Amino acid sequence: MSRNIKVDMLESEGGRLAYEVTGEGPLVVLAPGMGNDRAAYRFLAPRLTAAGYRVAVTDLRGHGDSSTGWASYTRADTARDLVALTRHLGGPAVIVGHSFSGGAATIAAAREPELVSAVVEIAPFTRAQKPDLGGLLRNPAYRKGMTLLMATGMLRNVGLWKRYLDHAFPGRKPADFAAYLDRLAGDLSRPGRMAVLARMGLAAPTDAGDHLGRLRRPTLVVMGTADPDWNDPRAEAEGVVAAMPSGVGRVVMIEGAGHYPHAQYPDEVAAAILSFLKEPLKEPRDA
Repeated sequence: MSRNIKVDMLESEGGRLAYEVTGEGPLVVLAPGMGNDRAAYRFLAPRLTAAGYRVAVTDLRGHGDSSTGWASYTRADTARDLVALTRHLGGPAVIVGHSFSGGAATIAAAREPELVSAVVEIAPFTRAQKPDLGGLLRNPAYRKGMTLLMATGMLRNVGLWKRYLDHAFPGRKPADFAAYLDRLAGDLSRPGRMAVLARMGLAAPTDAGDHLGRLRRPTLVVMGTADPDWNDPRAEAEGVVAAMPSGVGRVVMIEGAGHYPHAQYPDEVAAAILSFLKEPLKEPRDA
């Protein structure tokens, strides 16, 4: 995010979480994925602010300006941090989580529904994952993405993470992409940062998947059609929604987007979120 915006700190479970707030109106909390900082929302946050929302963007544990040295780095931990931030800012909030944080948003909404009015999951890792062996053989983009992710986790190498990010932005890239990668690489090169990324990568999303059936807040799943983290991105998005109670979730696909649709296609993602939030919020239908 802009270096001109005041960065605040929230004490949570013995560590410090960096966040910044812009705008006025209903609260929206944005949480990035692992290996990224709050600047991942540098395009989406201003669009939501301009639409009349109060937008808080946070760094995850061990990322950006947040502290390291936490006891653990699971989605459940991040969910508690998001709940703490929402409560601190007066809640309730729409919680938007990308990738790793998509699962955390699910947990937060299932555990603390009075603090969460709606959920948006962008390219979420919310369900237990199994390698798609057929996809690995037939889909080179999926094969390369999985190889880079696994290699990054095992070797804790910043260069490999940069290569993964380049691959995760197929086609269109933001004008500042190279500069953003260089700055992010500098941040991740600080002591302990890549170890945090590796620990998050090893944290299975089963804790989030176990909460999908308990989710009672309206949920939007946004997925890019060219996301290399899955052999079939639409099937993954629809699988996440299918695990929710009937009527809770819906899917929006962003044509041509990879794993970061909010940075590649911020206008389209903002339009999808704003349209979703303008609809009356309903309780899910019982099965």
